[in-house]
Amino acid sequence: MTSYYSPITYIIPPEEDGWLLKTILHKRMDVSRKLLSRLKQTEQGITLNGERVYISVHVKAGDIVQIRMETETSDDILPQPIPFEILFEDEHLLVVNKAAGIIVHPTHGHYTDTLANGVVHYWAQKNERFRFRPVHRLDQETSGVLVIAKNPYSHQHISEQMIAGTVDKRYAAFVHGAPVEPFGDIDGPIDRDPEEPHRRIVTPDGYPSLTRYEVKTVYAQGSKVELKLESGRTHQIRVHMTSIGCPLIGDSMYRHELYNLPELTLTQSEQLESVTALDASIPRQALHAVRLTFKHPVLLQEMIFEAPLPPDMAALENVLEQGPKANLR
Repeated sequence: MTSYYSPITYIIPPEEDGWLLKTILHKRMDVSRKLLSRLKQTEQGITLNGERVYISVHVKAGDIVQIRMETETSDDILPQPIPFEILFEDEHLLVVNKAAGIIVHPTHGHYTDTLANGVVHYWAQKNERFRFRPVHRLDQETSGVLVIAKNPYSHQHISEQMIAGTVDKRYAAFVHGAPVEPFGDIDGPIDRDPEEPHRRIVTPDGYPSLTRYEVKTVYAQGSKVELKLESGRTHQIRVHMTSIGCPLIGDSMYRHELYNLPELTLTQSEQLESVTALDASIPRQALHAVRLTFKHPVLLQEMIFEAPLPPDMAALENVLEQGPKANLR
């Protein structure tokens, strides 16, 4: 017997009396063409007042439209008892505070010890059937708020919000130095580095990329910056901050330019000593997804999720605060 998730329901208001069901599904329930095709092939995928119908029928005021998606599991992901922090969960979404050092999804050569393994185990312990569907990704060494959709409908809705630019993603970072202006935009196209394909660089031929920043505090050795992503390129924040001379503290891939100088003056040597000391004070890039805002795909309410700085970044902040604080420019 086919098992379904709880139905998503829409009641036809008087002003939509006589509309085509197809129009309701597209315009009011925001069902994508891909999902609609899938629902049409599902026995109870689309019902009108409890009956399976063609989407070419006309609806009446008060009619109850429901869509049902078949339950799924990630059978290719090995369940593992990996702990993770839950910020929010309902029948449509799971929002977590991802720890640094953990990969979101299994990759070639790395099939275990990921967040996906832990989430699949967590659902199995609750005897729940969901497929692991992260709506977005965070780098392995980036911590913070991450959203996982529990069904195709929720995944589609939040993904479309991201494409439309209505999802507000905020990050906290500690960087070497400080941007020249207290706030601004970094509008620099990003693509692979032809010499090191695993890295990304700002290049005129790259993909359009925009990061907005605001300097929160300037210290003697660095600064705390809040960043908002307007696009979602790989390593975007790390690449953009490096491009303006403010690489993230602790980032072993995108390092301070002093590391690359073949010969150093005495002053530069002293600066490099300070830079390396800061980099050694945290085992990863100092980047944390601190807040995420989007509209709930079913309730249509604004949802705001926040994750405080993790211990390693809080400790780094304390290190920076020990030195004399500079004035914001």
